[in-house]
Amino acid sequence: MQADVIEVSVRGIIPTANGCAVFLGDQNKTFVIYVDHSVGNAIQMTLDGIRKERPFTHDLIGQIFLGLGVEMQHVVINDVNEGTFYARILLRMENEIGKKIIEVDARPSDSTVLALQHQRPIYVARSVYDSVEDMTEILERVLKQRTEESSRDDDKVD
Repeated sequence: MQADVIEVSVRGIIPTANGCAVFLGDQNKTFVIYVDHSVGNAIQMTLDGIRKERPFTHDLIGQIFLGLGVEMQHVVINDVNEGTFYARILLRMENEIGKKIIEVDARPSDSTVLALQHQRPIYVARSVYDSVEDMTEILERVLKQRTEESSRDDDKVD
């Protein structure tokens, strides 16, 4: 991939009063995207490998891709404006007529679920990466606090 994008992964999901904070990043920086509860749950369920009784919207989209012979290539979080992130999903389709690359505008939250389900990379544009605040310390502090609370809860059970 080009130098103008950086591959990121989901580093954590933290429930908030209005949804979920999805922490994305690499070894150098972590940033946060706020999503609604349903998409945050879909991301967490995908990360945890939880099978659903009935398909969710993201599952349906994946089945449509499969039925049409469309392969998801990757996701690029390509812009941020006043805290709102934007993404593109790159799809590849090949049939008897030829090959076609399709780029679709999508919410980063939905894009993230699809990328995780299809085990495809998530990229962020260098300009976006450089402009967002590094939230690594906050994520580490919250995860540490969760671990400590979990340990205390385990000690109470014993």
